[in-house]
Amino acid sequence: MLKQRVITALVLLAILLPALFYPSPVPFAAVALVFMGAGAWEWGRLNGLAGAASVGLGTVCVAMCGAAWAAGWLHQPLPWLWAAGGAAWVLCGALLLRGGVAGWPHVPRLLRIVGGVLALWLAWLAVAQARVAGINYLLSVLTLVWMADIAAYFAGRAFGLKFTKNKLAPAISPGKSWEGVWGGMLGVLLLAVCWAWADAHWHAQVPSLYSHLARRGWWLLPIGAVFMAAMSVVGDLVESLIKRSAGVKDSSGLLPGHGGVLDRIDALLPTLPLAMMLSRF
Repeated sequence: MLKQRVITALVLLAILLPALFYPSPVPFAAVALVFMGAGAWEWGRLNGLAGAASVGLGTVCVAMCGAAWAAGWLHQPLPWLWAAGGAAWVLCGALLLRGGVAGWPHVPRLLRIVGGVLALWLAWLAVAQARVAGINYLLSVLTLVWMADIAAYFAGRAFGLKFTKNKLAPAISPGKSWEGVWGGMLGVLLLAVCWAWADAHWHAQVPSLYSHLARRGWWLLPIGAVFMAAMSVVGDLVESLIKRSAGVKDSSGLLPGHGGVLDRIDALLPTLPLAMMLSRF
């Protein structure tokens, strides 16, 4: 298993890093489009679609992304789209987590399918726009999710259930604790402050997400960082909820040793459009 994980990680890095650092944002947007199409295919399978129907759903997602690309949306601010998408994630995420695993099958399947494809489309548009904005900005968003996950893991291992009696969401993800969430938020907060300071110290040509927040007032930086860390947890829990309802451990086996595409991008689905919302307004 470890060997599979390492090989898969190296292959992914060999694909993503050249695309990320290529002078033009086109290769990265294209690679991200392929991943979102694969994610839509997984989404169809998780919601009971047959093989051909799942492939069709992935094709629809790719077509939607391509249409937005052709319309020039990668270079347009789209503040109201980001506001609507961000609000939808906050509201729907809260409702889904409140309903729990048992509540997911009661959501009409058509609504589930359409909502998932829209979430993937919005995330692709956000990550493509973030790459157009600049590598520093895109990496500041990606590392926020990574830091939240890593800090939560170590905080949970070290302090899990030492300050609270209940786990975060035992019916959805038994391994997560409130201490892990707080540790993830603290890690993101430290990352945000250090990154904003580094941008100012080295006069970064492309501002990061944290610099965008700090320019509106330093009070907004910790609030925005903690909010984004919380929403990364929401994305993770929502995907875990759906997998438990479907009775599967991973969204697919597309990434040997790592599960599926949705398993790797679940926390990014809400944070990417929310980052664009916070930056554009």
